[in-house]
Amino acid sequence: MTATDPALTALASGWGALSLLHGTIETRIERALQAGHDLSVREYSLLDVLSRQHDGEGGHLQMKQVADAVVLSQSATTRLVSRLEDRGLLSRYLCPTDRRGIYTDVTASGLALLDQARPTNDAALREALDEAAKNPELATLVDAVRAVEGASTPARR
Repeated sequence: MTATDPALTALASGWGALSLLHGTIETRIERALQAGHDLSVREYSLLDVLSRQHDGEGGHLQMKQVADAVVLSQSATTRLVSRLEDRGLLSRYLCPTDRRGIYTDVTASGLALLDQARPTNDAALREALDEAAKNPELATLVDAVRAVEGASTPARR
């Protein structure tokens, strides 16, 4: 294979389209969340991930799991947790069974903000997808995103 091989060119083109779609969506959501709730996309994602924890077995995520879920390094995730903790949106405490472990929970204020921000996030995502679907280079990717949404949404009766 050479650098001008059609398969490699198509692959690079596909990756470029995916990157463009991601950037377009993230920018739209970032603006909406900042304007309406003083939250970044990463802050919203972190609050959302942590809000899904539970007190049962394996219910609290380790920082590496949280970092993987929000697609950040562990150190960047720790800094983000600290910022949100300073804002009163998160709290940290020692694991009751392993004093080396630290749990992070969303506070009542954090849950309230997340509840307010969720419709903004969802609307901005839908608007970004609707806009991207008008671009022939992105339409197939938008369809794929919507297919995943449809597959993960329980059927209504």
